[in-house]
Amino acid sequence: MKKRALGKTGFDISPIVFGGNVLGWTIDEKAGFEVLDAFVDHGFDAIDTADVYSVWVPGNKGGESETIIGRWLKARPGMRNRVKIFTKTGMDMKQPGKNGLSEKRIMQAVDESLGRLGIDRIDLYFSHCFDPDVPQAETLGAYDRLLKAGKIRSIGASNFDAAQLEQALDVSREHGLPAYQVLQPEYNLYDRASYDGALRDFCLREGLGVVTYYSLASGFLSGKYRSEADVGDSKRKGRVETYLNPRGTKILDALDKVAKRHDAKDAEVALAWLIERAGVTAPIASATKLSQVRSFAKAASLSLSADDMDVLERAGAL
Repeated sequence: MKKRALGKTGFDISPIVFGGNVLGWTIDEKAGFEVLDAFVDHGFDAIDTADVYSVWVPGNKGGESETIIGRWLKARPGMRNRVKIFTKTGMDMKQPGKNGLSEKRIMQAVDESLGRLGIDRIDLYFSHCFDPDVPQAETLGAYDRLLKAGKIRSIGASNFDAAQLEQALDVSREHGLPAYQVLQPEYNLYDRASYDGALRDFCLREGLGVVTYYSLASGFLSGKYRSEADVGDSKRKGRVETYLNPRGTKILDALDKVAKRHDAKDAEVALAWLIERAGVTAPIASATKLSQVRSFAKAASLSLSADDMDVLERAGAL
């Protein structure tokens, strides 16, 4: 499988990243091990998680996803050398003092993540969201210490807008601090407003790596949700229902058309569009079944034509 340089991090990744938010939420440890094994067996090599996954589940306290990944790595000798581990901090863990991007919080959070993951270095460590209460120089200074200590290999930003990201790079240059090399934005054929435009232009200009989340719009772009009846009691019900409108139908129709040309599934085409899209290094996608991992492999091998891309682009244009 052909790999891609992830911005200026110094390492390459395969064209789809596993979304670890499902671990400890919609699938348990046993099923998690199975899909992670299949993911690597299909030639993929990057796994994304966060300390906050999945604090929203009753009875959870955060760190469940990292813990499952850590147990999986421990149970698979040599696996750590085969995969890149991404994790994030900054979201509210619903515990006193465990939120934000202060130096104190980052130093605490990274050690907690390393412990749960059972590793000595995180390949890519993200600021999970912009923190308006902490100077960016303080956050980047903390990352400088962690990079020098060898606890992280590179840094990224998630959920930053163009102005926030540009300010961060300006602070890095002005103070001689490490710079964010990767952005993690919400982006898919439907949700395009927050990335297309100034933010995407900035990433292209600066040569940043980009790994997108909600790449399948909470499963809507799989084509399995065509009406409220299809949504049923899905755990993603609230988000999926926002896509049930004429624009969403138009996008699904375009996916159906291109998928038929390639004897593929709608989800595979939606991921292939992201893989092909300038300004995207790799989409993040979650899997709860082995069949979904097989679809990742099909998506990574699809070659969309210029006409395919145009059909999808016109359907999803804002």
